[in-house]
Amino acid sequence: MELRERKIYRVTLVGSVVNAALIAVKLLAGIFGRSSALIADGVHSLTDFVSDVIVLIFVKIAGKPSDKGHDYGHGKFETLATLIIGLILLVAGVGLGVEGGLQIVRSLHGELLPEPSWIALVVALVSIVAKEILYRYTISWGKRLNSDAVRANAWHHRSDAISSFGTAVGIAGAIYLGQKFRILDPIAAAIVSVFVIKSGYDIMKPCISELLESSLPDSQVKTLEDIIMSTPGVKGFHHLRTRKVGNSIVIDVHIKLDGSLRLVEAHNIATVVETAIKDRFGKSSIINIHMEPWKE
Repeated sequence: MELRERKIYRVTLVGSVVNAALIAVKLLAGIFGRSSALIADGVHSLTDFVSDVIVLIFVKIAGKPSDKGHDYGHGKFETLATLIIGLILLVAGVGLGVEGGLQIVRSLHGELLPEPSWIALVVALVSIVAKEILYRYTISWGKRLNSDAVRANAWHHRSDAISSFGTAVGIAGAIYLGQKFRILDPIAAAIVSVFVIKSGYDIMKPCISELLESSLPDSQVKTLEDIIMSTPGVKGFHHLRTRKVGNSIVIDVHIKLDGSLRLVEAHNIATVVETAIKDRFGKSSIINIHMEPWKE
């Protein structure tokens, strides 16, 4: 296993252990502490655990080198993993919102919601701290490893911390503000669900673009154009096409060179362009350069 894969596995395993502990504690505290919001929050933590498992499975596949069936490598398996994580977030957010909405309706129709206990509040507060620490740890490694899946998983941790915060507010209101304010619990859950849904959408959007073979952002295309045109010997270029495969970029471009150059000289110029692009966008970049004679 490559060093990058090992580090992704290590970061994800840390998250898995923390999530497994939080799932058990939240569900037990929710049941015995009479807090439906904390039970829902425990289910949200369960989605974190599932996303950890997805990362562990798909990153191992994504790290495989190119083979006969995958000439461009397996990078899009990591993109697929990231997309699934975003989808899980989206579904979890909708579920939390629906459950919160149903509780609000029942309360407005006169149903007396149960009063949560202080155990549920303590667990919710502990969850906020634990998940925020886990978010900071995971997002730091996600940036170092340039892994979209790890970064997505980090935001999943952050969404759980936000969810726990809303849960804590609702539980505290239900405990300390009296019977009429028990509705704060499901209201907080419904509000938090909106942020969870947005997190899922934000994670899924770039993945869908990549899987649909969208071009790189304009800013990155401009950087590529500057690199090509600043290379000595390059007179111009056209047919620049770009896309992503996992964390690698794929570039196809035709560069125009002096037609009187020897083949080895033209090849050296193309190599300079390729090296400069890899220095900027990563050694795993896939670059295809076609050389053409320059015409005045």
